[in-house]
Amino acid sequence: MSKNLTFILFIFCTSIIFSQETIQGIVYSDSETIPYVKIIVKSLKINTISDINGRFRLENIPNGMYELKLFAFGFKPKTISIKSPSSSILKINIEKESQNFKEVVVSGTLKETSKKESIVNVEIYRPKILNKNPSPSIYESIGIINGVRPQLNCNVCNTGDIQINGLEGAYTMMLIDGMPIVSSLSTVYGLTGIPNSIIDRIEVIKGPGSTLYGSEAIGGVINVITKKTQNENLLSLNLFTTSWLETNTDIALKSNIKGKASILTGINYFKYNYKRDNNQDGFTDVTLQDRISIFQKWNFKRKDYKLFTLAARYLYEDRWGGDINWNLNFRGGDSIYGESIYTNRYEFILNYELPFKERIFISASLNNHNQNSYYGNIPFMGNQFVGFSQIHYDKKIRNHNMIFGSAIRFTKYDDNTTATQIDNSSTNTNNPIITYLPGFFIQDELKFNNKHKLLLGFRYDYNTNHGSIFTPRIGYKWTISPNDLIRINTGTGYRVVNIFTEDHAALTGAREVSISNDIEPEESYNANINFNKTIISKKKQYINIDFTGFYTYFTNRIIPDYDTDPNFIFYKNLSSHAISQGISFNITANIIKNLSIQFGGTFMDISTYNNGIKKQQILTEKFSGTWNISYKIEKLNLNIDYTGNVYSPMRLPLLNELDPRPEFSPWWNIQNIQITYSLLKSWEIYGGVKNLLNWTPNKNAPFIIARSNDPFDKNVLFDNNGNALSTANNPYALTFDPSYAYAPNQGIRGFLGIRYLINYNK
Repeated sequence: MSKNLTFILFIFCTSIIFSQETIQGIVYSDSETIPYVKIIVKSLKINTISDINGRFRLENIPNGMYELKLFAFGFKPKTISIKSPSSSILKINIEKESQNFKEVVVSGTLKETSKKESIVNVEIYRPKILNKNPSPSIYESIGIINGVRPQLNCNVCNTGDIQINGLEGAYTMMLIDGMPIVSSLSTVYGLTGIPNSIIDRIEVIKGPGSTLYGSEAIGGVINVITKKTQNENLLSLNLFTTSWLETNTDIALKSNIKGKASILTGINYFKYNYKRDNNQDGFTDVTLQDRISIFQKWNFKRKDYKLFTLAARYLYEDRWGGDINWNLNFRGGDSIYGESIYTNRYEFILNYELPFKERIFISASLNNHNQNSYYGNIPFMGNQFVGFSQIHYDKKIRNHNMIFGSAIRFTKYDDNTTATQIDNSSTNTNNPIITYLPGFFIQDELKFNNKHKLLLGFRYDYNTNHGSIFTPRIGYKWTISPNDLIRINTGTGYRVVNIFTEDHAALTGAREVSISNDIEPEESYNANINFNKTIISKKKQYINIDFTGFYTYFTNRIIPDYDTDPNFIFYKNLSSHAISQGISFNITANIIKNLSIQFGGTFMDISTYNNGIKKQQILTEKFSGTWNISYKIEKLNLNIDYTGNVYSPMRLPLLNELDPRPEFSPWWNIQNIQITYSLLKSWEIYGGVKNLLNWTPNKNAPFIIARSNDPFDKNVLFDNNGNALSTANNPYALTFDPSYAYAPNQGIRGFLGIRYLINYNK
């Protein structure tokens, strides 16, 4: 009897073992496969993750019926019933979250989390939004974002930076895929040439980010995240030109090395070679440019589906502006004025997840930026090499989401200015500035319950030139209801200043530069509070309201002084303090079918306090606003987009009391309209008008560039103190100065373009 029972049990167990099945499937959404989806068979305590092509495999599934649960950031959870065994490959369609605030973000905490759950308020902008006013570079496209303004710094070479909430571009950290590769020397020229065709989204943090990202993140962080290679189309082409004969080409190509890697290549080429002088000052209204940028990203396939990407970009640009009679024969001379800049730049990025059960990531980047330029007869030759590496450990311990990290940044900078001279030598002695910046950081995201979360962060850096730097951070999120959120963030920041790489006015030669010998790093204390409310009606009408209040207190603030002496720019630490404060709001509404409305505004007060006297920061408005109104005519396959910006008066740099130009700019705005026709899902033809009202800054002033007829000051008489004298030839006692710049000189212009793609699923 016992032998028979043993035999029966053996047969039963064997049948169970041999009835184990494998379930295979693919996860997709809107015809795109979705990687890194978590798939769980809860009753069996079995789970897996879809690979970079959306495929998954569940093994050892006994015969029977089971519930399969799928989870992915940015998508609604899904549960389906499956039967084992199954000979077919499951095809599972998951639905995207309906509202933008539920999208995935990484910039706030270095880890993927939904926008709604993030303690740090992160704004997301997709290429679809940027395409509503097509531009040849990120620098121009980003102007559609409320509180973010491309600031023109020179009327001759049209260089600029990106301000967040009124703080100059040097306070904004620009990242590509989380790597700080756009900084210092490249803040002026490195923002162009990032191919729009390879951008997945742009994440914007307005406010302190120094705990995670270190120096230069006082004003905020702009993280340009490139597309995942596995989800990209085989070919994407975007070509447009304007009535000013500006031509821009964006191409993205996807290729595969079977079983090993997927590759995304992006190419951007921009050409503008037409001299135009509509304001009749003898100088070009817009710089002539010839620029090419090549980007390539490799995503390597690994058996464990862990992250391994390599990316590289090369940029070359030749730009010049100045007297319309200028050509290369006059480069560096003092007969005909021109500003000519050659830029060579390369970048490398690595992101790698170590092959351990624990989530440990290594990231690294390096870039070299070389600038060969002449501002009239004044040369500026600069070279900067930056190497960065970081390792961080992402660990969840009960209700704590911890990140432990260590980073080191190496910077080597050399130029031919006084910044690298020894002992006040009159010649460049080739003494590059070398800085090591090692540090470590820790962050703890503590979840008390579904309503309350706390973020604690601390960073320590050691700057070899300035010593120890501490930057703590505290954040709190209160989920009042599923549609009502409050976020509070506060922390400190610091910034090491490099004047010649950050302030174009120091290079033009129009004024002499005076630098204090004991300039100290800037420090800040900052806080912001954010309230987000979503209203969804029974008819699925949608309104999202977002309010943010911000405050930053600066010590050791360094601001160029244009006012003390018209022949000098003085740089030194403020003896007192500076404050940046304000309120911003964004409202998005989809109330009427096919009509989308977005508008926002920022009220701000950016002021310095010296000896008890408050002064508005130069070239900074007190209010800015943006809007975007889109309407879709489904029957005609047409989309109409009306976009624009408006700015309040800002204080402008005058040369002296006789200068006839207004001290403050007027209220001004730029309006654009675009019509897009979609054809066969693969083609889009678009066209429209930029600057509908034909507004240019010269309409408010007798001239923009001071002494454009005498850019080398050959006919200016000076007194014994070096001050220009009023003469019959120079009644306003001016010297050549192109720094009276606050808005683009381009008037109304039309544009026409096409977009074409070949989907990888075809």
